[in-house]
Amino acid sequence: MSVEVKRSFCRICHAACPVDVHIDTAVGKGKVLKVTGVDEDPIFNGYTCIKGRQLPDQIHDPARLRAALRRRPDGTFEEVASGTALDEAAAKLKAIIDEHGPRAVATYTGTGGYQNAPSHPVAMAFHKAIGSISYYTSVTIDQPMKATAVLRMGVWDAGPQNFSEANVLLAIGYNPMVSSFAPFGGLQGTDPFATLRKRKVEGLKLVVIDPRRTELAAQADIHLQVKPGEDPSLLAGMLNVILSENLHDQDFCERWADLEQLDQLRLAVEPFTPKYVAERCGVDADDMIAGARMFAAGPTGISGSGTGPSMSPHPSLMEHLSLCLNVVCGRYMREGQQIESAAFLQPDKPKRAQVIGPFGNPSGPESRFRGLKGYNNEMPCSTLAQEIYTPGPEQVRALIVNGGNPVAAWPDQVKSIKAMENIELLIVIDHRMTQTAEFADYIFAPRLSLERSDVPPFMDRWFREPYACYTEAVLEPEGDLLNDWEVYWEIAERLGVEITLPGGAIPSGDRPTDDEVLDLVYANSRVPMDEIRANAGKVLNQHKITVSPADENAAGRFQVGLADHLEELAVVRQETTGAELIAGFDPEVHTYRLISRRLKSHLNSLGREIPGLAKKTPTNYAYINPADMAELGVEDDGLVRIASPHAELIGVAMSDASVRRGVVSMAHSWGSSTGTDEKVRDIGAPTNRLIDVENGYCPITGQAIQSAIPISVVAVSEDALVSA
Repeated sequence: MSVEVKRSFCRICHAACPVDVHIDTAVGKGKVLKVTGVDEDPIFNGYTCIKGRQLPDQIHDPARLRAALRRRPDGTFEEVASGTALDEAAAKLKAIIDEHGPRAVATYTGTGGYQNAPSHPVAMAFHKAIGSISYYTSVTIDQPMKATAVLRMGVWDAGPQNFSEANVLLAIGYNPMVSSFAPFGGLQGTDPFATLRKRKVEGLKLVVIDPRRTELAAQADIHLQVKPGEDPSLLAGMLNVILSENLHDQDFCERWADLEQLDQLRLAVEPFTPKYVAERCGVDADDMIAGARMFAAGPTGISGSGTGPSMSPHPSLMEHLSLCLNVVCGRYMREGQQIESAAFLQPDKPKRAQVIGPFGNPSGPESRFRGLKGYNNEMPCSTLAQEIYTPGPEQVRALIVNGGNPVAAWPDQVKSIKAMENIELLIVIDHRMTQTAEFADYIFAPRLSLERSDVPPFMDRWFREPYACYTEAVLEPEGDLLNDWEVYWEIAERLGVEITLPGGAIPSGDRPTDDEVLDLVYANSRVPMDEIRANAGKVLNQHKITVSPADENAAGRFQVGLADHLEELAVVRQETTGAELIAGFDPEVHTYRLISRRLKSHLNSLGREIPGLAKKTPTNYAYINPADMAELGVEDDGLVRIASPHAELIGVAMSDASVRRGVVSMAHSWGSSTGTDEKVRDIGAPTNRLIDVENGYCPITGQAIQSAIPISVVAVSEDALVSA
């Protein structure tokens, strides 16, 4: 055995934890023995998670796809040279474009595509090259309002206040201790446990809103264990406390908020009294008041939301109210302050202490469904299944799936499966035979994280210090493998179009390297790529960003009282529960709420194929409070039938005292492509089956209700699996 240790970073999720990769160079092209954290790293301090430590099993999985596959007429697959598969796929794409126009070709970039820096920008540029607007991503599945809410309200150019200096954090439905995710200004996945302990010692106050007593909520000074789907009422109540007691930052509001709208907001939240909110949301009125006062007292901090409330009823309103808390309390960076994240990969533009915009409602191309429009150069994913199977002149007839798993991830699985069955051409880029890949015409096997050069496109903006992160490929790939971007470039070559990036077109002819494409993607980065490469794993304080003063004629004002949101807030006040948005909801039948959750051992549909992770979490358990388990007459590992107004599934029950009573908590993106659950103990059940994209959706983004779903729950016997 000859062991060599190489430095890289993990890309199972977007946290970008640095790792040392221990490689036995005497085995083939190298066998990864283990990955370990980097103790001397200045911001991660050796931190890794259980998923990242399984990288050797992912890389060397015997079931991993290492060659392109082509569907035979009988539905089985055969290996084929990637060049041959690219020739055939490109010819079919050309025929579709020639006959039906470029909009007939769509891409869906999933979470996996976002862990590969060139993947998303090259895929977008490919669509621009062929003239297709049909570009979709996972961003519009779970948190599209993150983009639309700030566009409609206005954006603070310098961003939110630094977490490292915050006096208070209001965390609405997210748990970075498991997900390694937080909105801007929140606790990120860079060594979150030690970072939170340190900040608490320094005096950070923590208010958590969550139906579960999560790992983050367990550390909270105040945990408001809200009923699922009632976050808008709770946030309105907190705003009412702050505004009625004049706890807001009056100087900031007078300069940067639309004061007429601020008065309208004050009136709109007035009916959300502590007594009403306590009854509606199931929280203690005094705790709610204390949480509002704690946040307002600050004087620094941030409010931010996660996927749970973002997928619940009234999601755009919820995000707007969270942003309103930041505005009225002035929780933004000011002139002369230094921003903790230096955003090395972003264009070099001044960060000014002023409002940019607002920019209004989404104004991109119109979908054929529900009057929805695109924004940020992509279309709303909740319509894509219908775009595929519904005939018409702009019907999507070809789909490239780039690091995603639509059958498991898209809301409304019934429609998703119908789309996969009806698509004329399905091209999948994935290292696994996923539920979606089962329907593919061509599957291209990609290089995985340790086999490619890369930077972290998301975390670059979220690191809590000006931290440089880059890796070269540390392992030579085995097999006929293509990086995601290479699939698009090879098809573009065959179609005779150029993929143009900020640094120019990807050259035609000989295939470029990953680093050459990274240089084109980040040609305008504020720190040159070569400097990032040379200083990977270091903090470069010389590149800190100091907030610039506002322009003399800065006229932007935060639109805190948007008319449609105030009207929606009045509707919320007339409801008894957010579940009333869903047609077919019966309060006598649907007495539980299903909420989403993240798992330490899995990321969406990734993890089931990795032995160490599958052993830890063999199925997506239906986690239920022990008292509810007793009332239902079900024990751990027993079966329950969970039914929404739209559909039903069979789940495996597991007691969890952290879950609020009346709630079932399950992870998404599990199950099969069959629409049945007979293998639920082995592969889980798909919660997206319970979702109806046309029922209760957000009119701004098309966001479907995917959490706080009204459900009924009954115990069932093993016979239910046979009937399933």
